[in-house]
Amino acid sequence: MDFTMLFMQALRWPFIQPISSLFEQGGPVLWLISIVAMIMIVLAAERLWFLTLSYKSERDQITSRWQARQDKGSLIAHRVRQAMLARFKHQLRLHLWILRGLVMICPLLGLLGTVTGMISVFDVMAYSGTGNARSMAAGISKATIPTMAGMTVAIVGLLLIARIDRLARSRQEALTAQLSVS
Repeated sequence: MDFTMLFMQALRWPFIQPISSLFEQGGPVLWLISIVAMIMIVLAAERLWFLTLSYKSERDQITSRWQARQDKGSLIAHRVRQAMLARFKHQLRLHLWILRGLVMICPLLGLLGTVTGMISVFDVMAYSGTGNARSMAAGISKATIPTMAGMTVAIVGLLLIARIDRLARSRQEALTAQLSVS
C-alpha cells in the first residue's frame, strides 16, 4: 500500500473529516498558516523546555566560573560579569525574534486568504451573476476561514512569546542577583 492510499484512508477517519473539510473550505492559504503554526509551536516548545529545564546547567556553569574568580570588584571583573550576563541573556532569548516574525506573518497570511477568497467570489459573480449563492458562499468561506486562523495563530503566538519573555527575564534577573560583585 503506497503512501497516497494510506493518506486517503486516514482522511476518512471520523475525527479527521471535520479538519479536512475545514482545510478544503479555507483554501490553500490555510495550509501555509498551519505550517507557520507548527513551526511556531516547535520553536516555542524548545524555548519553554530550555527555560524550564536545561538553562540550569548553563546557569550553574556561569555561577561556578564567577565564584571561582579571586577578583570580583575590579573593572575587569565587572566587564567579565557583564559579558557572562550578556551571553546568558542571548541564550535565554534565542529564536525569540523568529517567533515574533512568525506572529507578524500570520495575520498577513490571513489577509492573503481573504484576498484569494474574495477573488473567487468575484469570479463566480462574473460568470454566473449573483444567483449562484452556493459558489459565492464557498468563496466567502475561503475569505473568512484563513483570516480567522491567521488571527488565532497570531494570538496564541503572542501569548507564547509573553510567557517565554517573562521566564527569560526572571531567569536573567535571578542570575544577575547570584553574581554578586562583592
